[in-house]
Amino acid sequence: MKNRIFFTFVLPIFCVLQSNAKPKVDTIFAASLQPIGRTLINSQHNLALITSGAHFGFSFKGNECAVYVSIADAGSHNYLQYELDGIYQKRIRIDGNLKEPIVIKANNAGTHRIWIYKATEATTGALIFSKIAAKGIKNLAIPKLPLIEFIGNSITCGAAADDSEIPCGTGDYQDHHNAYMAYGPGVARALNANFILSSVSGIGVYRTWNKDSPSMPLVYENTNFQEKDSLKWNFKTYQPKIVSIALGTNDMSNGDGTARAPFDTVRFVNDYVKFVQLIKSKYPKAQIALLSSPMIKGNSREILQRCLSRVKTAVDASYPADKPVATFFFEPMEPHGCTGHPNVADHQILANELKPFFEGLLKQQLFGK
Repeated sequence: MKNRIFFTFVLPIFCVLQSNAKPKVDTIFAASLQPIGRTLINSQHNLALITSGAHFGFSFKGNECAVYVSIADAGSHNYLQYELDGIYQKRIRIDGNLKEPIVIKANNAGTHRIWIYKATEATTGALIFSKIAAKGIKNLAIPKLPLIEFIGNSITCGAAADDSEIPCGTGDYQDHHNAYMAYGPGVARALNANFILSSVSGIGVYRTWNKDSPSMPLVYENTNFQEKDSLKWNFKTYQPKIVSIALGTNDMSNGDGTARAPFDTVRFVNDYVKFVQLIKSKYPKAQIALLSSPMIKGNSREILQRCLSRVKTAVDASYPADKPVATFFFEPMEPHGCTGHPNVADHQILANELKPFFEGLLKQQLFGK
C-alpha cells in the first residue's frame, strides 16, 4: 500500500520536471573567441572590438543564440552587424543601458555559422562581449587567407553610408555607419581575403577636415586611434600582404567654414613619405598601395594625384630592393550618402572599381606574377 502511494504521487511530479527541462545551452566566454581587427581582452576578461569591421565567428545548433554585449557609455549607443550562414543580415543597435543579451534567430534548427562585426569606428567606443550562449556552440577560426589592411578616413570606415533606418540629417553620427558594406571589406570578400580597417573619420596625412590635428601618422600606433591613447598596438599581431592607404580628402578640405591655411603640397608629400616609412617598419614585406579619393574632382584631383606620384617616387627611391609602391586613382563620384559621403551602393561601385587592381597585387604577392 505504501509503495503504491509513493508511485502515485512521485511519478507525476518527475514527469512534470522532465517536461519542463530546458535544452542544454553551451557557452563560449569572450577570452576564447578568435577575432580579427584591433581588439583587446580587458581586465574583466571581456573582448573589446575596437575598430571598424573588427569581427569574430562561431557556429551553433538550433534556431537561436544569445550574444552578451555591452558598451562602456551608459548614455550612448553603438552598432554591431552580422552575417548568418554566409548571408549578410542587418545592423543591431546596442544601447548603453542594455541588460539582456541580444538574441539572434535562424530560420531552422540546423547548424549555423555567424560572423559578428563592429559596424562603427574606434572613436565611437568599443563593443564589449562577455560570452556567447547556444546549443553546440563552437569557435570559428579566422580563415587562413591573405590579409589586406585598409588605412583611411570616414570613407574607409563606411561612415555616413547607411540611411536605411535613420534618415540623413537625423540621429547621431554612428547611426549611419556600415563598415561591413564599405569598399574595403567588399574588395576583400570579392577576392577571398581577410581584412582589417584602420580608419578614422575626418583624418588626413597632416591635418583633419577642419583643424590641424590629429593626423593619421600621429594616432596610427595607438590601439584606439585616439591622440592621447597610451596603449600601443602590437603590430606583430598581423602581417598583411597589402597595406592600402587612402588619405588626402581631409587634408584638402576647405574646413567647412573653419579658417585654415591652403593645402600644403610639400608638407603633404613629406609627411606621407614618412608615414609610408612607418608602415614599412611595421610590415616590411607588405605591398604598399596608395589610393586617391573619389570625392575630389577637377584641379584638386589632379593635385592629389601628382602628390601621390611624388610619394611613390620618393619611397621607391628609398627602398630599391622592395616592390614598388602601387597607386590607384579613382574615377570621380557623385556620392549619395549622408554629408557628401558614398552610400552603400556607392561603396559597391568603388569595390568593383578596385577589385582588378587588388587582384593583381595579390597575385604578385602570392605567386610573384
